[in-house]
Amino acid sequence: MKEYWELFWSFAKVGVMTFGGGMAMLPILQREIVEERHWATEEELVDYFAIGQCTPGIIAVNTATFVGQKRKGNLGGVVATMGIVMPSLIIILAIAGLITNFSDLPVVQNAFAGVKVCVCVLILNAVLKLLKSSVVDRRTLVIFLLVAGCSVGFELAVKHISPVIFVLLSALAGLVLKELEARRA
Repeated sequence: MKEYWELFWSFAKVGVMTFGGGMAMLPILQREIVEERHWATEEELVDYFAIGQCTPGIIAVNTATFVGQKRKGNLGGVVATMGIVMPSLIIILAIAGLITNFSDLPVVQNAFAGVKVCVCVLILNAVLKLLKSSVVDRRTLVIFLLVAGCSVGFELAVKHISPVIFVLLSALAGLVLKELEARRA
């Protein structure tokens, strides 16, 4: 029972930091899951993030489910998911009525503007940490540069392309490039 409580509590602490959505939770998840709890490696976490980005729902919730399931099976997945969702549910219920009444106030708008900047920095921090563990050779560097370039290019030209497409094409590129390397050797 103690391990389920640890799962719930660890993800509840992450869930409290919901400002900015699932992506803003990534650096907090990385610190809690990899650095403090050692429930996953950097590589596993990158895989969870990639799969979580492709599946329906918030990436942080999906990641919590994957980690919980890995630690304690299906019940662990449910417990971890409840842990990460519960704080958001409580916070939303507490402020839903208030925010509509006060959202026009300059102090509230300024506070949210500050939170948005902080979220950008947290996401950048997560990207830099994940980049170090993901781009480890020439093949992964090529994939990274192609995805980054295409992502920015399509965002500017078309406005939006599903991240699922990038993940699937990156997986295919990884397979093809690895096969080509093996044939050369």
